[in-house]
Amino acid sequence: MRKLLFLLLLASAAAFAQKFDGLAPTPPMGWNSWNTFAGNINEQLIKGVADAMIANGMQKAGYTYIVIDDCWESKTRDSAGNIVPDPAKFPGGLKALGDYLHAKGFKFGIHNCAGTETCAGFPGGRGHEYQDARSYASWGVDYLKYDWCNHGTANAEETYKTMRDALHAAGRPVVFSLCEWGNNKPWLWAENIGHLWRTTGDIRDCYDCQGVYDMGWKVILDKQVGLEKYAGPDHWNDPDMLEVGNRGLSRGEAEAHFSLWCILAAPLMAGNDVRNMTPEVRGILTNGEVIAIDQDPLGKEGFRFIENPGKEIWAKELSHGEWAVCLLNAGDNKMEMHVNWSYLSFLKGTYAVRDIWNRKDIGTTKEDFIRVIPPHSVVLFRLTPAP
Repeated sequence: MRKLLFLLLLASAAAFAQKFDGLAPTPPMGWNSWNTFAGNINEQLIKGVADAMIANGMQKAGYTYIVIDDCWESKTRDSAGNIVPDPAKFPGGLKALGDYLHAKGFKFGIHNCAGTETCAGFPGGRGHEYQDARSYASWGVDYLKYDWCNHGTANAEETYKTMRDALHAAGRPVVFSLCEWGNNKPWLWAENIGHLWRTTGDIRDCYDCQGVYDMGWKVILDKQVGLEKYAGPDHWNDPDMLEVGNRGLSRGEAEAHFSLWCILAAPLMAGNDVRNMTPEVRGILTNGEVIAIDQDPLGKEGFRFIENPGKEIWAKELSHGEWAVCLLNAGDNKMEMHVNWSYLSFLKGTYAVRDIWNRKDIGTTKEDFIRVIPPHSVVLFRLTPAP
């Protein structure tokens, strides 16, 4: 009888297992260590990043999560099987670091992997999900990026469900980021598992380069077409972190990358060295008008409306009948773009037009827009219904 009761309790718990709702009504914003520092991370670096993000205005602009990516772990678990931080890199322990970030007004994020080892060869979570979730909760973790290396023949959906259930059982609300690379089309099944899911392989700080495991932001952008119907509050497509401020992008490419990630309602996870930014980079990452497009509470992901050779128009529906429209010169040479607003069939009526990057109101949609746009660059508009 006791055994039967125990099994019934387990079944009941499984039936009600869920992700924590309401943690990501808009796409999460923050900073992640991987793109700039990879495994060269430590306690002082993370504290320095937090202090810099307060001083340079990133925290005020909405960058809330500070996420420690791969390589924070010791090479082996402790004698009880617990995952533990590298004592040389994090001598104060991760709870103390989490406390530091929380005291500064940030939320604490961490990375691990659904396989037996992380991508860098540290202990993964497979078989230790509930144990690890309890550790994360005890450290005050608010965000878990869960990678997909060394997973063997595991089923992605069931594997990520296990970690979801473990996080829920641990009792601390955690934003769950599925870093599954889009291999198993997570947009079809992950809405009730995580708050965001990667749609592609890793991003690189270039426009349209293509590697074996990583690619430029324009390659990733093209792969988002058609996925917009799967995203919304608390369940976001994730085209990977930002490369704004990293050496491979020109200023125009950085503005375009940031603009289009905001059109996509993408999570905005900066990946540059925020301790050492030029005024140009800081101006891009903290532009409140652009961020407002990403964070619009309607929660609509944008879509590609027109693709002609070298010319693209992307659009995102916003609250209160407004729209964001982005013109992209996808070619390698400067190009004149001419927009007759009446051809944009999703627009109804007349709108006031604001050129966001130039911070100018430029009339209404009754007048055509014509401008020469540099290669790999954009013009970004916000359209507001005119009286």
